[in-house]
Amino acid sequence: MKRRQFLASSGLAMAGGLSGLSLLPRRAEASPLSLVIQPARYALEGAVTEGMVSLSPDGPPPVLRLRRGETFVAEVTNTLEDYTAMHWHGLRVPNVMDGVPYLTQVPMGPGDSYRYEFTPQDAGTFWYHPHCNTMAQMARGLTGVLIVEDDEDPGFDLDLPVNLRDWRLGDDSQFIDLFTARGAARAGTHGTVMTANWQQEPVYDAPAGGLVRLRLVATDTTRIYRVQLPGAEGQIIAVDGHPVEEDVPMPTEGAPLILGPGQRADIALRIPGQEGAELVVLNEQPGRARTLLTLRATGADRGRALDELRPLSANPIAMPDLSQAETIEFVFGWSPEQSSENNGFCGTLGYTFWSINRTAWPGDASGTGPLAVLERGKTYVLRLRNESPNDHPIHLHGLLFMPLASNQRYVPANWTDTAMLLEQEVMDVVLVADNPGDWAFHCHVIEHQKSGLTGYLRVT
Repeated sequence: MKRRQFLASSGLAMAGGLSGLSLLPRRAEASPLSLVIQPARYALEGAVTEGMVSLSPDGPPPVLRLRRGETFVAEVTNTLEDYTAMHWHGLRVPNVMDGVPYLTQVPMGPGDSYRYEFTPQDAGTFWYHPHCNTMAQMARGLTGVLIVEDDEDPGFDLDLPVNLRDWRLGDDSQFIDLFTARGAARAGTHGTVMTANWQQEPVYDAPAGGLVRLRLVATDTTRIYRVQLPGAEGQIIAVDGHPVEEDVPMPTEGAPLILGPGQRADIALRIPGQEGAELVVLNEQPGRARTLLTLRATGADRGRALDELRPLSANPIAMPDLSQAETIEFVFGWSPEQSSENNGFCGTLGYTFWSINRTAWPGDASGTGPLAVLERGKTYVLRLRNESPNDHPIHLHGLLFMPLASNQRYVPANWTDTAMLLEQEVMDVVLVADNPGDWAFHCHVIEHQKSGLTGYLRVT
């Protein structure tokens, strides 16, 4: 649905605020998947890096593949010395399964387990990461891709998930300070080693003349990616887990695709027919563009075309009713610097720099009330006002929203869970409050989140 159609039909909302989370039948219970959060070691460059965190002792967290409408059960066990909890980023799950310590569950201590069970209602590209001791555990490796398979095979020759993230390593390949006060008060602390799937500039073989689904997932704690695909024949088919409703231009030099921490993009690519030909995925950054990964054509030309692909299956999303919408404003900005003491088990950076509506989140177990209370089934316009000179990817758990307008640029009307707010930008987004519970609402630059730019919304 194009923006014009959406706006024209917004008065014909689904009766009674029908929840998008109840449209698919629950299937028989699945056997639990055992996931162990544990120390890890891996050679990211040169020597083996010690002190990493993964679901495997000697490699990256696995890509989890689920099916829409089928129950997923995971028994997550914590073998770290620190507390943790697992969040399923972008999935609309029951509140008790959301993995936010103190807000939805008690964090897992050393040796504890938590049984996560939910039935994914949306097909698409998502990811998972801890939401307790978030900075330390994410920066050390605990970020993984999660895919909910489409109901029907779209017809790709290769499905390639790509976990994009940085690492803070010294010359000896060991971790240095994972964050800095200067970084937390500005754009965040960037890594020294950039990887795709824990590899530097990997090269992937792809069938010549074939079709590839490239799933880019920005799981970094800080870096905002500006992706280029020079000379590529393709189209963006999904953003942040959901099929595009309004076209998003293919990224090119000078007009990159912006992916903030937490965001995803699915790109359908036609590989050149000549064996050995390469498509390079670049990240635009000061000085020069850096290679993220390369796709290399192999074998005989398959001669395929993009229009052979079947459309992605639509996800069940309740239609907003703008004629009845209530507007709520949220101001994201600076906070007077102050020390921040940890009042729970989930870590602190030791200082506060950021706030929402002039109030900094004081700590994990603070008992602070919600930023707003939303009535279940009602339509709301959230006015997201960035009063800072830094960019903020604003992520909302448990709900989906659609951008309506910005004071700086044109924003395509596509469903998302993470809005990339540019410096001084004001963006209106619309949602239906159709999933009850307390839902975390925060910047996904983790240093910003952990130094005040977080809170939660309550859906009654």
